[in-house]
Amino acid sequence: MITKRTFVLGVAASAFLPGLPARAHTPTLDPKFLPQNVRMSGYAPGTIIIDPRNHFLYLQQGGGQARRYGVGVGKQGFEWRGSERITRKAEWPSWRPTDNMIRRNPARYAKYANGVPGGPGNPLGSRALYLYKGNRDTMYRIHGTNQPQSIGQSVSNGCLRMINAHVAHLYERVPLGARIREQVSDPLMLALTGTPLINDVEDFDA
Repeated sequence: MITKRTFVLGVAASAFLPGLPARAHTPTLDPKFLPQNVRMSGYAPGTIIIDPRNHFLYLQQGGGQARRYGVGVGKQGFEWRGSERITRKAEWPSWRPTDNMIRRNPARYAKYANGVPGGPGNPLGSRALYLYKGNRDTMYRIHGTNQPQSIGQSVSNGCLRMINAHVAHLYERVPLGARIREQVSDPLMLALTGTPLINDVEDFDA
């Protein structure tokens, strides 16, 4: 059982991008990135709100509360911005790097041009929620990860990464058509929203 004070991520060597070396250590997740209820209002229930500066994803609930999760976000120049909707969801999704990713870094990504099947070694992890603007796939996703040490960092090509157990938790609570929006962090906003409630950190089985 994972406690409220620590969340040790058991990561096997095979749980990294196929063909790339895995890290030898087992990272520990900062407890602030565990799923927890916080005080938050101002959005319709069911809305997903992204705070990229602080690496949080919120799922607005009723009664002035939201569910908060830690995420990894896009590196500088690749950050997600805007307002979209979740139009597709998938369990253990397959993955293919985008054409732009292959073009920017063929040495890293060209070998995956035919795609990687879903499974523990897949970079999208256990679940994926696909962001669309109208009928257009933006190519951004909220997804799990085989690199849990990236949670709380800005290192992705734009997608929003979550711990596999956390994205599975979110996946069950977000219907198709849900809106996703960016929250711009500022001192006043942070003083009014995202305040943790006492003793409400989620426990997860290892």
